[in-house]
Amino acid sequence: MRIVSGIQPTGNLHLGNYLGAIRNWVRMQDENAAKGGDTLFFLADLHAITVYNDPAELTANTREMAAALLAAGVDPDKAILFNQARVPAHAELAWLLFCTARIGWLNRMTQFKEKSGKNREGASIGLYAYPVLQAADVLLYGTTHVPVGEDQKQHLELARDIATKFNTDFGTELFVLPEPTIPPAAARIMSLRDGSAKMSKSDPSDASRINLADDDDTIAQKIRKAKTDPEPLPATAAELDGRPEAKNLVAIYAALNDESVDQVLADFAGQGFGAFKPALAERLVETLRPIRTRFLELRSDTTALDRILEQGAARARALAQPRLDGAYAALGLCTSRG
Repeated sequence: MRIVSGIQPTGNLHLGNYLGAIRNWVRMQDENAAKGGDTLFFLADLHAITVYNDPAELTANTREMAAALLAAGVDPDKAILFNQARVPAHAELAWLLFCTARIGWLNRMTQFKEKSGKNREGASIGLYAYPVLQAADVLLYGTTHVPVGEDQKQHLELARDIATKFNTDFGTELFVLPEPTIPPAAARIMSLRDGSAKMSKSDPSDASRINLADDDDTIAQKIRKAKTDPEPLPATAAELDGRPEAKNLVAIYAALNDESVDQVLADFAGQGFGAFKPALAERLVETLRPIRTRFLELRSDTTALDRILEQGAARARALAQPRLDGAYAALGLCTSRG
């Protein structure tokens, strides 16, 4: 089994990033390594530039995301960690696949409409065509399995369509058709100030989120001030419907403990938030303290981060080269590759 997954480098990482994505990466890496499989995790900096990014911020955010992944348990001995820009084969293969992908296929991609909004004519070509780069990201490595959520299933189908057409057009079996794999249910963490809005770095209120860099006292204070309601906690998850802030805090506790919401409520039913919030704050502090400590150490050591990313990129380049060479050869392109 060869698993490939990417994540865009964003700054100001928070609890939602950790419980929603990063923790699942660590689980995937451990499970696949135990089976003798390869797991590649990349920081999608080439995808990030489909919209404007301040260059210095993009560099800093890429390193910060790497630090967060490593602090949370991504292990360079078990997984290959790199950023796309260090492996030019991603961009090279993307161009070759642009010439196989059909405009009609891209026109059916729903995310471009969502991301471009009312300014479709002003969007970059990259924002329109990035699903082809996504296809290159996975086809480049002979990927067998790609963890996908509901919003990415369409893009994996596009990758399979491109692979099938390329193989058929040029009489080859070069590209493996990757299968979707559903990752463990990711916790959907909401704002501490508004239980109907997702926790986000873009929220102007820092009190709306738990940042990975927050110290113990700040975490406790944010939970203490988190919006709630006056009702006690019920006995079942169904009874939390209509209480978004209460539901969110219980969901955070459940995710931290790897329990269901019903299991958490079995322990706290009938109690108010005066009792629940301190328990949640304590659990958060216990979980995040070692991650924060390691994160802050790594974030300040850019030399070490760049070394880890380059070592991962070297391994990725070696895995990518045979399939990239095969694509050039299948197309009849005369290169120094032979």
